[in-house]
Amino acid sequence: MTTSPASGGVAPVRLGERAGRWVLVVTAAGSGLVLLEATVVNVALPALERNLDASLAGLQWTVNAFTLTLSALILLGGGLGDRFGRRRVYLVGLVWFAVASLLCGMAPTLEWLVAGRALQGVGGALVVPGSLALIQSSFHPDDRARAIGWWSGMSGMAGAAGPLLGGALVDAAGWRWVFLINVPVAVMLAVPLVAHVPESRHRELSGRFDVAGAVLAALGLGAMTYALIQAPADPGAATVAALLGLVASLVFVRIERRSRAPMLPLGLFASRPFSVANLASFFLYGGLAGLFFLLPIQLQVTAGYTTLEAGLALLPLTLLTLVLSARSGALTARTGPRVPLAAGALICGLALLLATRIGSDATYLTDVLPVVGLVGLGIPLITPPITATVLAAVPDARAGTASAVGNGVARAAGLIVVAALPLLAGLPQDAANDPAALDRGFDAGMLICGGLFVLGGLIVWFGVPRPEVGALDDAGAVAGVTPI
Repeated sequence: MTTSPASGGVAPVRLGERAGRWVLVVTAAGSGLVLLEATVVNVALPALERNLDASLAGLQWTVNAFTLTLSALILLGGGLGDRFGRRRVYLVGLVWFAVASLLCGMAPTLEWLVAGRALQGVGGALVVPGSLALIQSSFHPDDRARAIGWWSGMSGMAGAAGPLLGGALVDAAGWRWVFLINVPVAVMLAVPLVAHVPESRHRELSGRFDVAGAVLAALGLGAMTYALIQAPADPGAATVAALLGLVASLVFVRIERRSRAPMLPLGLFASRPFSVANLASFFLYGGLAGLFFLLPIQLQVTAGYTTLEAGLALLPLTLLTLVLSARSGALTARTGPRVPLAAGALICGLALLLATRIGSDATYLTDVLPVVGLVGLGIPLITPPITATVLAAVPDARAGTASAVGNGVARAAGLIVVAALPLLAGLPQDAANDPAALDRGFDAGMLICGGLFVLGGLIVWFGVPRPEVGALDDAGAVAGVTPI
């Protein structure tokens, strides 16, 4: 077998081998653990509102503190993995994530919980890019598309299973176990990671990393998020925060252009597939984040579901994501990403239009299940093609950074949409205690998120080149694209 000097000279593994299965399971499970934490808390939000006396803004921060640090630092996490070893940084992230989860589970106040969620995001920023980079650097080129499909299905299933697991834990043991359960899971993943997953890194990169870029990214995203959440209560402070976020973002771009070791290598965006996939990803994952934020609250507060019932209501989405993601990865390898992505976006847009029928008199079979089923069909058509397109546009040595960019864009989209959606949809701060106001805001929110899906699909359809027959590479992207 061939070896890759940029990956440390380790011979690539095959999907059918025992070593390949270990790499796939450990990396997908770790990424899934982080994605699970991004959704598992959503179904517990009404319980947090009651137990910690949280306003709607407090619930937003419970979600967004995690997403903020994850999206702001994920580029740094990818760069650290490329430089110092992807397995090593992945392991550090797992340990960090476990400790932060323990702090969340012990939280006596909302402020403590929000701080713990921010620390969880730091750990997640080390885990997620390393997970996909290990897939890209470890597997033989002939197996990467299928491995990415399985990775997308297994890790995506964990994210989709979040509401169900969260509902079961909240009803059976209380909301704290939504976080405490991560500790033993992280320990169980760390052991096979060290024993079975090969180390890889880009040997030509220096040990320097972009601290200024990381700080400015966090400041820009944080200030913008604060502005969106606080705008209804304090317009003056929100305006100042928005200006600060804008300035920080502009300075971030300037520094990344001039840095010799940038956290975000802007040259990556010279690749059209890379740029288009990330732009579309912003709208597609933003729409998905808005759905997962509002739907569990709507089901419990307006439709009268218990926490467990709300989780069970989303079970078909989990099952469809698991069953179809690997097949979608294989489909992408044969046809290219353009058609699956556009179809997935259209299906999800239709689902969110139907979601406006979910109200106080909604029935599961006619109102909720069609929405959940369509989203379960759409997500597998989106995740593997987006991932394959991003990774195929860069060389293996940049796999960690490319993965981090793709994940960072997706998380930043969720951060911004969750922060802005209550404001745009007209949801008051006491919406969790006002079913009528929540129902009106939910309908508006679903139309907004449906529009994001349609916009993402249009970007894919007109932005991704139409592949020629037989001109697809191993990752399912168009051959002939010059990697950066």
